[in-house]
Amino acid sequence: MRWEQGIFLTHLINQTYRVTKCLHLLPFCVFLCNNTTRDREDYLEKEYFMTLAKVAAQRSKDPNTQVGACIVNQEKKIVGIGYNSMPNGCDGQLTWTGSEDGFDWPDTKYPYVCHAELNAIMNKNSADVKGCTIYVTLLPCNECAKLTIQAGISKVIYLSDKYNDTAVMAASRRLLDTAHIPYELKLNFDSINPSGMRNNAAAERDEEAEED
Repeated sequence: MRWEQGIFLTHLINQTYRVTKCLHLLPFCVFLCNNTTRDREDYLEKEYFMTLAKVAAQRSKDPNTQVGACIVNQEKKIVGIGYNSMPNGCDGQLTWTGSEDGFDWPDTKYPYVCHAELNAIMNKNSADVKGCTIYVTLLPCNECAKLTIQAGISKVIYLSDKYNDTAVMAASRRLLDTAHIPYELKLNFDSINPSGMRNNAAAERDEEAEED
């Protein structure tokens, strides 16, 4: 009996030692948990997709207004990109003249040009664009707002609304509001402008030189 009690006590002491040793490691384990490498939270998302829309806009042959659009699905995958252009087969055959040049409407670009939103939807690489977000460099006009609604796009993010005071844009906003499709202008490219970063660095160096 005493022999069995001795074995039990020895086992109990060993277990107690192990528990005590583990308790000593507990602060270190907590430190590791709190300092585990996590995903970045300041990565670019909206700026990335809008940059692609801006690059697409540079493909436009319109000498006055270049617009680009990028459609992104709920998995943050690009499903369509477009820019304002003439219809297929009409390149070089129709004018890019604007109404400000004094021409009648049939002799301007407006009856013929395909807007960036239309081309992005037509260029889609998925079955549809329902639930997608469209990034466009200019707030969609009323015609593109109708197209956006009918295509099932759920959100519009735009970079400029320079025609904000026109009747066309008033109609566009009314359409989007009525269809409960949010549209927002919340991008700041200054924070990711490489030249701006260099200018800031140069300014800091100048300040340091003045202090010396």
